[in-house]
Amino acid sequence: MTETSHSGACHCGKVRFSVQLAHGLASASRCDCSFCRRRGAVALTARSVRIDAGQEALTLYQFGSQTARHYFCATCGIYTHHARRFPEGEIAVNAACLADVSPFDFAEVPVHDGQAHPSDRGGEERVAGILRYTPTS
Repeated sequence: MTETSHSGACHCGKVRFSVQLAHGLASASRCDCSFCRRRGAVALTARSVRIDAGQEALTLYQFGSQTARHYFCATCGIYTHHARRFPEGEIAVNAACLADVSPFDFAEVPVHDGQAHPSDRGGEERVAGILRYTPTS
């Protein structure tokens, strides 16, 4: 899969960014850790994220090991991107924030086992399940 470029924004538009997706839309995934389970976003692996506007509106949330850095718009509360705990240095973006992309574009999304995090298991990443979306019309 080839790299693709996209623009994105939070709900209110205060935070706008450009992203290079490492594997296009093929990297779509979710996680079942306590935080991601509640957040519910489909994440895409990014090679880079450039904040084009609204850097001052981004707020940081960290928990647990304090390794992953989750960014949100302080105005509308939408999660835009995060620096992952594993693989270290990898960036993920919220698919729903990208122009012309919807989390409902993905018929199946693998859900990674974040409850038994790979960083705590020597780097072994496991899939906990598959999230499926089937439109009714």
